Amino acid sequence: MTAERRTADLELDGRRIEAAWWGPGPEAAPTLVLLHEGLGSVGLWRDFPARLAAATGCGVFAFSRFGYGRSAPIALPRPLDYMQREAREVLGRVLDAAGVRRAVLVGHSDGASIAALYGAYFPQEPRILGLALMAPHFFVEPLSVESIAAIRRQYGEGTLRERLARHHDDVDGAFHGWADAWLDPGFPAVLELTAELRRIRAPMLILQGGQDPYGTEAHAKLAEREVPAPVRTILLTAGHSPHIEATAAAVASIADFARELTGVHAHAD
Repeated sequence: MTAERRTADLELDGRRIEAAWWGPGPEAAPTLVLLHEGLGSVGLWRDFPARLAAATGCGVFAFSRFGYGRSAPIALPRPLDYMQREAREVLGRVLDAAGVRRAVLVGHSDGASIAALYGAYFPQEPRILGLALMAPHFFVEPLSVESIAAIRRQYGEGTLRERLARHHDDVDGAFHGWADAWLDPGFPAVLELTAELRRIRAPMLILQGGQDPYGTEAHAKLAEREVPAPVRTILLTAGHSPHIEATAAAVASIADFARELTGVHAHAD
């Protein structure tokens, strides 16, 4: 049975955060907390949350960060350390507001980096059971910069802006807040997370697409070397979005990881 989406918008400092739940609430089961990519939102997860809830028996909670989706807008430019700020200053308060009690953070791209940073900043956080990271960025590769520069040149041409506008109230803010930060010459010095990886104590799963135009397996290799906790890497036949391009494999991998950490099994239909 597919889990139905339930709207669960939050308010932080008087500002709206778009949010949704699938499956059981936090009082009934552990929660898989979804952290979206640099152009993502609640809606852009598509059917992945419902499939994840059905496969795990856990609740799934997703929210759009400020400046994305239907959440409150932000002022541009974003600070270059926006991911660090999200992890240090915002994510824990979102978990509190949502009532999350036991969680696996499931991040994609920027969201994966934010999840890893949260694990580094709060290594003794009792709620966090593990980190499932899809296409994480722990440093800036030339490949990433080249791909983002290309997409910024194309923005406004073709259908990209129109497609993104279906999911973001402030589509230009969402796009330029992400792309302009990544293409700033000072960004590589800011997104250098080797020291932070050494502080993580939660088990980590990394899903990396072999055809990812925004990053390579080097990030997983770095985590395997530096993270003191167990790190498992799974390479998938996918690009930058394993949860969209290899959904069944991504769901199965995360479900196995979550089951090991939570002991929760999905009920058969």
